[in-house]
Amino acid sequence: MFGLHRVSTWRVIALIFGLLPGLVSPLIEEEKKATFLTANVGESVVFNCPLDFPHDVAIPYILYWNKDSKSMMSWHDGVMETWEQGGYKHRIGFLAPDSAYGKGSINLTSIRESDAGWYECKVFFPNRTPSTRLNGTWFHLTVNGGDLLGIPPINQTVMEGDSAEFACVTKDSAESVVWHKDGVPLSELAELNQRALVTPGGSLTIRTHMDDVGRYTCHVSSAAGDTQEASAYLNVQYKAKIVYSPPEKFFPYGRPAILDCHFRANPPLTKLRWEKDGFLFDPFNVQGVFFRKNGSLYFSKVDESHGGDYVCTPFNDLGTDGPSPPIHVMVQRPPVFTLQPQNLYLRKIGDSLEMPCDALDGDGSHRPSIYWFKKDGSPLPPNRSYLTGGNLTIASIEESDRGLYQCVASNEAATITADVEVLIENSPARAPYNLSATSAMTSISLRWIPGHSKPQQEYSVWYRRLDAPEWKTLKIARGASQVTVDNLTPGVEYELMVLSQDQRGDGMFSKIIRYRTKQPESGIEGKSKGMNQPLESFQQISS
Repeated sequence: MFGLHRVSTWRVIALIFGLLPGLVSPLIEEEKKATFLTANVGESVVFNCPLDFPHDVAIPYILYWNKDSKSMMSWHDGVMETWEQGGYKHRIGFLAPDSAYGKGSINLTSIRESDAGWYECKVFFPNRTPSTRLNGTWFHLTVNGGDLLGIPPINQTVMEGDSAEFACVTKDSAESVVWHKDGVPLSELAELNQRALVTPGGSLTIRTHMDDVGRYTCHVSSAAGDTQEASAYLNVQYKAKIVYSPPEKFFPYGRPAILDCHFRANPPLTKLRWEKDGFLFDPFNVQGVFFRKNGSLYFSKVDESHGGDYVCTPFNDLGTDGPSPPIHVMVQRPPVFTLQPQNLYLRKIGDSLEMPCDALDGDGSHRPSIYWFKKDGSPLPPNRSYLTGGNLTIASIEESDRGLYQCVASNEAATITADVEVLIENSPARAPYNLSATSAMTSISLRWIPGHSKPQQEYSVWYRRLDAPEWKTLKIARGASQVTVDNLTPGVEYELMVLSQDQRGDGMFSKIIRYRTKQPESGIEGKSKGMNQPLESFQQISS
């Protein structure tokens, strides 16, 4: 009775003060102090109203807002009442306490053309004399109305399963309306589109589900190509509920483990209760078990006593949708290696390699799953590798087989690994052989047979005049086995050899060949005896 009397009293007081502005038209002096605001249809606007408490000490007060001398909203002792007339319900709200605006400020959303006019913020102090002071604030709102949209949608908060209705009233029935959720057309959201209905007038009705939370926008377009849009937010509330519960969970003996409770809640979670084997499970009374902020149970070191059937029940301000199905926790010992590969294997190209690996569960009762992979992400060679038990064999080793490998043993409780590095012995690129040459007046063409076909193998030609002390080099395109050395002196004998190279660096030189460029027609004829024959001995040249 006391609460009802108190609410009735301040409503009467609010009504009296709400009518006072209607008795006297706004004074010109007040208009000079007004704040002038502008907004478009569908937008929101903040009316800033700082409260002037006597001596800056907060005391009980009644706040109310008028629009064109008519009451639109009042507030007292934490209770806000919005008048239906004018369509302000669900469109007025206070700002966050830490905002830069005054304590009496409001946010008016989904602006309509009818919202244009004069607004006044007034404060009444019921426990002091005089009960009012120059505490009011005047605003004038100008609304830039669109040519297409008459009434925009309003923010909605509904319970799951109830219908949410968004208005989108156009000024002309010939205009088309398309609805989007978070920027995606409803027509592309098949599940939501089945529960949504757009009326011929353009308004949207949704049979709500908890996943429908989001921003909904109506896009209005005319035949002339003009467009206008407005948005509103949908908040769907529901009791805290379980969304997923695994029938069983394996914990690794002697290691940490987490038992999750998969729930959703709007409003947010306020409490979560766990039960084990039909009895309340309070982690504060169990050594080594901790309660996480998200409701999960954290076991710092699992032992046999932690096995059993667990049930979680989430709660929020609306209650709970019920407990989870039982989660059967089984304590299993992690796998242990009984045979491990070496840390390093060194092989030559063409060799075979076998790397052993085997494991058992910690209690020796089962054999875990064992598999191998290469740690750089590249696949094992499909035609040259095979698994026997837990042993990996790679046949005909290639350069690409070098790298880090890992043997993995895994059961439901845990996974263990053993790392292996495979190295390939470096063999220098073999020297080319069977060099042959032909010459012109200022060039010599050289051919050879590659010593070994390797990926990324390259060659360079070294050459010099027979009487010169220094060698010159010529780089050759990858894969080539012939080259022409140009800009040579006519009638001069040269020494030439070919250097093989690969990704690891320089390899070996070929034997040196001597060859003479041709003489000019008026020059000296003839060639030195034996000048086209390779030297008998192999000669390694360094720059």
